[in-house]
Amino acid sequence: MPPVLFRTAVAKDLPTILALLADDAIARERKGYVVEPTPALAAAFDEIAADPNNELLVGEQEGEVVACLQLTYIPGLSRGGMRRALVEAVRVRGDLRGQGVGARLMDEAFARARARGCGLMQLTTDKRRPAAHRFYARLGFEATHEGMKRAL
Repeated sequence: MPPVLFRTAVAKDLPTILALLADDAIARERKGYVVEPTPALAAAFDEIAADPNNELLVGEQEGEVVACLQLTYIPGLSRGGMRRALVEAVRVRGDLRGQGVGARLMDEAFARARARGCGLMQLTTDKRRPAAHRFYARLGFEATHEGMKRAL
């Protein structure tokens, strides 16, 4: 398999990132499911890109984006002021799943979080994703808390 290189996303990556996010039955049933860039999505991308506490990472293979995630750095007062990293929207192109791309993408996220002084990485994963739960457990994540969400 050709190597996958990781970098910060740029605006021209947005359509491919959206396609990766949408390549998922659970995502398609959620409100706000969008495949094509819109002005609101472009504005959200620009806001993330401008925020020093956010990164959109992509994995690129032979010039094509094949994986992505969003990494948010959170300063906090708990745990002695420890910074933490929140990882969201982890996706790998369907035909590359199970080949180690996701693990390498997460390794890149771990390295970036450590470099930013984070002592903890956290995430949520849909309860309907048992394969994702096994993936994150293999990476050392533990289900120590119950996540909750509320629409606003």
